[in-house]
Amino acid sequence: MAGTIKSKVRNDIGATQKTQKKASEKKRAAQSAPASELELYSQEVLNALIADNLPPTPNNFSLYFDRLLEEKNENFKKDVISILELEDSNDDETTMALEKSIKKGFAHVKTILASVATLYKNMSLMTKILEKRKAELNNKEDISQARNILNLLGEDVAKLENILKAQTTQMKMMYDETAAIIKNVENETIFDNQFGIYNKRYLLSRIEKESKQVGEFQHQSSLIFLELSKVLRKEVANEKAIILMTKTLARLVLKTSRRSDVVAHYGNGMFAMLLKHTDIESAKKASHRLCELVANSNFFLADKEIKLKIAIGVTNIDAIYSVEEMIVSALKGVEESYKDETCDYAVSLRV
Repeated sequence: MAGTIKSKVRNDIGATQKTQKKASEKKRAAQSAPASELELYSQEVLNALIADNLPPTPNNFSLYFDRLLEEKNENFKKDVISILELEDSNDDETTMALEKSIKKGFAHVKTILASVATLYKNMSLMTKILEKRKAELNNKEDISQARNILNLLGEDVAKLENILKAQTTQMKMMYDETAAIIKNVENETIFDNQFGIYNKRYLLSRIEKESKQVGEFQHQSSLIFLELSKVLRKEVANEKAIILMTKTLARLVLKTSRRSDVVAHYGNGMFAMLLKHTDIESAKKASHRLCELVANSNFFLADKEIKLKIAIGVTNIDAIYSVEEMIVSALKGVEESYKDETCDYAVSLRV
């Protein structure tokens, strides 16, 4: 009897443990299961990385996160973008903001020095005027007392001028030192102040880095170079208008880019987009979207509406070529695009 009771107790305990185990497993499963669309999407991104045999590093996850987001519906994209906007800016954006502040401070220093220079000129002018008045008074013998007062005034102005010269010399030394510091900072900057995007130095470093990653992980990335159409610039023949149109183009390029893309000013109104984890076909689609966006943008010169037009060259990122060779290839694509009036972009590959 006792043996039967003990066996029954053991069976009850075993059944209870199994029930608790199943409940615990269900609870863990419920906790690990994605509870929102964003979590489901994040899992999708992770699966895509694993499927492409790429390490799930934060950088790669961010790249795939942006790339796959393009395929989602607009409502989901808006929700995700709203969440991302709440996050802190990355280091590069912080650096850009810092550079803007430094350049603004440099502009203030120049303004102060210009004001001091103007004041010095005015004081020099006053000295000349006093000398002129003294010469006039010297011809009149009955105003000796007035001449003495004027001489004293001249001495005071001379003292003030000497003080001002000393201060100006000191400020010039400070200005030269500040200018040297700012020049050193500019040599290390990543921001193009004219167009509000990255500069050539930063672009070259990122192309080199991406080329090494392509060689290591065997994924595909592309490079786009573009400029305001030479034909359009010739037709407009207005330097100020061309500058405004070029700035408009820079804003449109930035608008159509993904967070993971690198948008930079290469120089002389030539812009570049480094499209990470993007094959040539996807780069061609991006070029087509950009062409449409530019063509549908209005630009008015006086009362005349001008239709913007661009030229785009597309090439691939390949570790076997140097950064210079890939840039030459993209620039060749830009020139090739002028040969076909039906298309604003051309692909130039190094094979």
